Formats: sequence, C-alpha cells, structure tokens
Amino acid sequence: MLGTKTKTIRKSSSDQVFDVVNVIAMVILFFIFAWPLWFTVIASFSDPKEVWLGNVFLLPKGFTLMAYKETIKYKAIWIGYRNTIFYTVVGTAINLVLTICTAYPLSRKDFMPRNVLMFFFMFTMFFSGGMIPTYLVVNKLNMINTPWAMIIPSAIAIYNVIVMRTYFMNSIPSTLQEAAELDGANTFQYLIKVVLPLSKPILAVIGLYYAVGHWNDFFSALLYINDKNLMPLQSFLRDLLMTNQMGMGNMQGMDAAQAEAKMQLAQTLKYSAIIVSTVPVLCIYPFIQKYFVKGVMIGSVKG
Repeated sequence: MLGTKTKTIRKSSSDQVFDVVNVIAMVILFFIFAWPLWFTVIASFSDPKEVWLGNVFLLPKGFTLMAYKETIKYKAIWIGYRNTIFYTVVGTAINLVLTICTAYPLSRKDFMPRNVLMFFFMFTMFFSGGMIPTYLVVNKLNMINTPWAMIIPSAIAIYNVIVMRTYFMNSIPSTLQEAAELDGANTFQYLIKVVLPLSKPILAVIGLYYAVGHWNDFFSALLYINDKNLMPLQSFLRDLLMTNQMGMGNMQGMDAAQAEAKMQLAQTLKYSAIIVSTVPVLCIYPFIQKYFVKGVMIGSVKG
C-alpha cells in the first residue's frame, strides 16, 4: 500500500503579515482589558502606603489584608450580599422565563401576528417613557421599597428577546417540530422537551447577561429603595467608599502621620471593594464558558 503524501499549503506573505498584525493586536487588547483588573487585585493586597506612593505595578508590595478586614467589618455589606443574591437569582429566573415565552412564539413561522408584535417590541427599544413615567408606574403598583422594584421594571430586555428568537429560528430545525407533533407532543411539550435542551448555549449567554445586569445594578436602588435592609451590594459598597472619603475630611485631633495613614487606607479600600463585588461573577463565568462562544456566535458564517 502506497503512503499518501500530505501537502502543506504555504501561506503567502500577505497572510503571514496579517497573522503577525492580528497576534500583536490581540496581545495589545488583552493587556488593555486585563491590566486594570490585575492592578485592582494586586493593589487590594498591597500596603496602602506603597499604593499611595505609586510603587505597585506588576506584583503586590507589602502583602496585607488590611483593606479586606476593613471592608468585612461593615456588617451592612452582608445584608447587601443577601439582597443582591436574591435579586440576581430570582430576577434572572423571571428574565429567562419571560424571554423564552416571548422569543419562542416570535420564532414560529405559523404564528401570524409575529411581525406586528415584533414591530411594537422594537419600537420600545428606541422610544421609552423615560425615568419619571417609569417611577410613577412603579409607585402606582406599590412596589416602592419592595424587592420587586429591583426585578419587575427590568423583567425583560427586547435585545435579548431578538437574540434568542434568532437562535430559535436558525439553530432549531423545523423538522423536529413536525416529528414531535407526529409523536403526539403539543406546543408546550415540544418547547420544554425539545427546544430548551437544544438551546443551552443561548440560555447560558442570556442568563449571564441578565445576572450581571442584576448584580451590578445600583441605580434602581437609588430610585426605588429607601430601606437600608433592601439595598443591594453595590449601593453598600458605594456608601462605604463615600464614607471613607468623607471621613478623610474630618481629621481633627489626628496628627499628620495618622491623617496620612487614613488617606492611604481609603485609597486601598476602593480596590478591595471592587474585588468583593466582582469575584462572585468571575467565579460563575468558567462554568458557562463552554456555552458562551457558541451562544454569541449565532448567525455567523460557518466554515
């Protein structure tokens, strides 16, 4: 039996130049996006004096947990964690249910009013009532100072509906619906047992979008929440930073060394607060990373 020779395709000079430029661009973008996060991490573990003097660059200097100890002393921060976890879990569940229930009918070609409904949905993307009318609606529904004020006003995002609708239309073969109907499945059974199991990538991506939005939301709390026991984590961290900054202005009775140490610690507290608020989201991402690329590449050219 004669051995087969494999031919290697030699890249042209223009292709090689493109690859080099592409690699350099990717490396530069990586450092642009990764450096701020890395600096925040090392600064939060460094001696406040070293951070204040600008001596922290690649590695932490004077390793210390002082900033985290000061952050954790805030008992209210654990109330913020509890509230934010509730808002994120319950809010994301409601978001996904409403998004699926909206996107799936709009993806069905036999659903006659889908184009008309899609027009009205897209209209709301460009024209909305604004902040004050939305506040009046929330107030009339008696949701002020309730957990639902953090969840219901953002219960659905039309952009995510469009993305999920596109996935259903392009990734779920229509022959599956015909086969399911022949086997006696109704529309609800087909959605639960066929469509959703095949849509794990887009569910993971949309779920991540919603979860991150709920986790980072503090503006809704400024509008609708006055009760400290209902404040999300981001609001408590914001108050923590503002309290330290205001505290720097009240230094009567302190000598110069104590005042300088307090200013240095307040600077480091900013970085520890950022880490405390972002670590949970960073821990979730690796578990859904395998679905993320496939989910966000819907409609791309396959090759």
